Amino acid sequence: MNNTGRKTAPEATPDGHSGFATLSGNRALMVEEPLIFEQDSPGTSGVDLPEPPTAALRLGAVAPRGRIGLPGLSEPTVVRHYTRLSQKNYAIDTGLYPLGSCTMKHNPRLNEKLARLPGLADIHPLQPVKTVQGALALIDELAGWLKALTGMPAVAMSPGAGAHGEFCGMLTIRAALAARGESRPRVLVPESAHGTNPASAAACGFIVDPIPANSEGRVDVAALLARLGPDVAAIMLTNPNTCGLFERDIITIADAVHQAGAYFYCDGANFNAIVGRVRPADLGIDAMHINLHKTFSTPHGGGGPGAGPVVLSAALAPYLPLPHVVHDGAGLRLVEHRSDTGATGVELGRMKGFHGQMGMFIRALAYILSHGADGLRQVANDAVLNANYLLASLGDVMTGSFPGPCMHEALFDDRFLKDTGITTIDFAKAMIDEGYHPMTMYFPLVVHGALLFEPTETESRQSLDQLITVLRGLVARAQAGDVGFFADAPRLTPRRRLDETAAARKPVLRWVPPVAD
Repeated sequence: MNNTGRKTAPEATPDGHSGFATLSGNRALMVEEPLIFEQDSPGTSGVDLPEPPTAALRLGAVAPRGRIGLPGLSEPTVVRHYTRLSQKNYAIDTGLYPLGSCTMKHNPRLNEKLARLPGLADIHPLQPVKTVQGALALIDELAGWLKALTGMPAVAMSPGAGAHGEFCGMLTIRAALAARGESRPRVLVPESAHGTNPASAAACGFIVDPIPANSEGRVDVAALLARLGPDVAAIMLTNPNTCGLFERDIITIADAVHQAGAYFYCDGANFNAIVGRVRPADLGIDAMHINLHKTFSTPHGGGGPGAGPVVLSAALAPYLPLPHVVHDGAGLRLVEHRSDTGATGVELGRMKGFHGQMGMFIRALAYILSHGADGLRQVANDAVLNANYLLASLGDVMTGSFPGPCMHEALFDDRFLKDTGITTIDFAKAMIDEGYHPMTMYFPLVVHGALLFEPTETESRQSLDQLITVLRGLVARAQAGDVGFFADAPRLTPRRRLDETAAARKPVLRWVPPVAD
């Protein structure tokens, strides 16, 4: 009993359940959910479909009538299965999502309502252009805002996400170099850049040359200058970087890159920290992608839908990928070929089918218009304030990796766990039992055992104080030497701790073979 007269919960047993077992395997409202194939009831179906005809396959065999390996399920079974699975998910609508460099912020419901308006939700990209003038106007208005906020003269709207935007930007740089008759093989990528940067450069055929960070977590300018030469095509730099710090020497870096005849690509994933306050064009940037889900609140996660428009400087604007919207005397139209504008030379072509993620464009524009220029500036102010509140409130018990203040992210390392026998991942798993999705772990690579938090501007002081209380309590428990507590975490989840390495390298897959009649 506790001092309220209520029974306290029994201690968790090694198998992760409370001290008593239920007959059903369920734990109150946490229902034990088997795989959907394990709920198969042959002959059961929630819909009536005609028997498929017997047909000859292209390889000569005859396709048998009967099952194709899918489970037989009633409609209630299907609905309950996926509803129960959804209840096991953690989402931004559930609670604070402190992943660093991911900007998991609230998605305003106004945006969702607008994206579902019949005139926007029911159109099709293959409709005649004259019937979708409103949609083109919306794309054009969003593009105008993105150009104004970045100071850039051109923007490619079609890239589907951040890494796709990087790929797009690097292709424009390659096209610009080709138009100059140059083939520069190397791209410089600081160690504090996002992990997709070197992959995007390599996908474009460039050789990646890493640049180290200095003791302050920023680009080592001396090392960068030493690597610049006539074989360098570009630098790919993240600013603010993945240590949550603004690159103070960015204009010096831009000037040196341009003097070497190279281009400056900036990873704009962290634009949320500076939107409305800093225009990337004023820093000497030639290309930058903007993750609409990070800065402008469109939904994030689950593999999509993403949107990564790329803003381009005057030097790269002629190589804008197709299609893009232009104004003419009859209204708005899509430029499908560079020759449509009288331009000649290298044509980048399409980055993807159609014109980009229309649903995300609607949501992003709704967010921008509801905030206005002053509201977007406040977004950056509050994002930076919240991150610094975390850094200051935890600095006496957790080890900050670099001297503050920070920008939008608070970065800690595992020195506060030294000699405890507890690792970063142990600490993260214990957070799950407390109802928190863990921060980003082991990234950026420039610090050991990294714990990277990005609270975003949409978290209140109350929610941050609750997180701080939990983290301080876990730190105290770790430093008291309670290794077993952390090694067994999480205890309260539907499944215990997984061996992520083994799961990735040796997945256990099951296939149900079709049964012929």
